[in-house]
Amino acid sequence: MRAARAILLFAGAIPYICVMNFAGLRKYGWNILFVTVLLVFVLVPSAKALVLRGLMEIGLFNPGVTATAKNSVAGGLSGIRFKDAQHKVVDLGDLKGKVIFLNFWATWCPPCQAEMPSVNKLYQQFKNDPNVVFILVDGDSDLVKAQQYMTRKKFDLPVYEVDSPIPEQLFKGSLPTTVVFDKAGRISYNEEGAANYNSKKFVEFMRQLIRM
Repeated sequence: MRAARAILLFAGAIPYICVMNFAGLRKYGWNILFVTVLLVFVLVPSAKALVLRGLMEIGLFNPGVTATAKNSVAGGLSGIRFKDAQHKVVDLGDLKGKVIFLNFWATWCPPCQAEMPSVNKLYQQFKNDPNVVFILVDGDSDLVKAQQYMTRKKFDLPVYEVDSPIPEQLFKGSLPTTVVFDKAGRISYNEEGAANYNSKKFVEFMRQLIRM
């Protein structure tokens, strides 16, 4: 009898419990959803990269560029070297007369992941232009892992590691960092953080540098 009575009492309380749970869900549901999304954004790099990429596609994170703002690197570009997986060394000092797109990135960096599709699209437009050189520098100097990332994402980008000291004027340690040099070896663009490098404005900026 006691067991039967307990069952009846529990059955009678079910509607009240359901109402309380539904009310609690309505009251706290948005807060729970917000916290969940925030945790995913912070703890899952690919999710954060996806959000940033979406913001790029709607027009945010467009790089501010001007072909008139130029600064020379203290001491010049000679001796600033990068090396690829085949041990081929590129010295920036040897690239005078070319527009250089230099990007410091890492496979684990969400802003780097977010901007990389736009960098790849930019590269596809200029990779056959003898006046332009792209150098993608892996911040971890792990070229095997970096190339695996490029292959997995179907990106056709040249990957390098640092092979000499890098002036702080070019790279202060923030990822991603992108620097563009004009044909005279002067800095025409130097920005930290993700950007959409396939925007019409940036593509035209590169074309202006090529024509100069």
